[in-house]
Amino acid sequence: MLPESKRTNHPSQLEHWAELVFPWLPPPDLAAAASTCDAFRRVAATITSRRSSDAARGLETHSIPFRNTVDSQPYSYFLYSRFSLICSSSTPLSQSWGGVEGGIPTPIPSSLTTDLSNPIVENASGCDCKVCFRKSEVDFEGCPCWSRKEEAFLGLGEELEIITECGKNCACGLECANRVTQRGVSVQLRIVKNREKGWGLHAAQFVGRGQFVCEYAGEFLTTKEARRRQKLYDELAASGRFSHALLVVREHLPSGKACLRVNIDATKVGNAARFINHSCDGGNLLSVLVRCSGSLLPRLCFFASASIEEGEELTFSYGDVRLRPDGLPCFCGTSVCSGILPSEET
Repeated sequence: MLPESKRTNHPSQLEHWAELVFPWLPPPDLAAAASTCDAFRRVAATITSRRSSDAARGLETHSIPFRNTVDSQPYSYFLYSRFSLICSSSTPLSQSWGGVEGGIPTPIPSSLTTDLSNPIVENASGCDCKVCFRKSEVDFEGCPCWSRKEEAFLGLGEELEIITECGKNCACGLECANRVTQRGVSVQLRIVKNREKGWGLHAAQFVGRGQFVCEYAGEFLTTKEARRRQKLYDELAASGRFSHALLVVREHLPSGKACLRVNIDATKVGNAARFINHSCDGGNLLSVLVRCSGSLLPRLCFFASASIEEGEELTFSYGDVRLRPDGLPCFCGTSVCSGILPSEET
């Protein structure tokens, strides 16, 4: 048996080690470790509490807590990225979550992430507006980067508006009003569990009509990889309760003879937008495709299409195409609900 002094210090040493390692563990491994001793159980409980208090891991301006009065699931596990990123399917990703309070979370490896405003830089174009629109959030007409059109579709036939913001090679900084979507989640949100729909994203403050809410962040995929994952997701959905977050956006090119297809998968890596549910009546969010000046890949962003009250669920339309009559059920509860979620061949 250990001497009294050793027995006194041993638990704190274990807890110190666990506080360094456990934040990297996914829920099954964390639960397994917690079952081994009281010291590990205490650390695991603290980490679970911290995870449920902020899905964003301290990476956003506001914390995004989980709220669940339906069952015992304290949070939904995924890797958090403020903006969409590019990575290969063979690249293992990990991220610390639930570490020491006040500590700095570990982001997705920087070598795999995209630039804040330019997923892929196409050329060196940009404006010279060093102080453009610092006082105005409305009139962008004086900036050569600004444009607006409607030539994109959210995979399932839902027409999208396209806007262009200043990019990496522009002279202005993040204070520029033509970079509205480049500062991360702009409003207070919470993730709430529903008995039928599962997790959903809700407003935690009043959101005015036209206000930017968040980007749909995830992994940019090639079409080949998107189809591979869709097949896997369909198999998982058929075998049990599983919901993926793979979206396809098609942008018509000026020639009209072709379109640029963008696949964004937030199933494993993404931000709070991965929890936004479908609504057959269009919901209260407007889907907008945002292209930063000089970049190739556009970003899918959400703006409030109407005033949103605190506590109201945020929803948008996934589209109108339903190729699978036996598709997943829709629980949006609107008067025009079709009963089946939109679906298409990826």
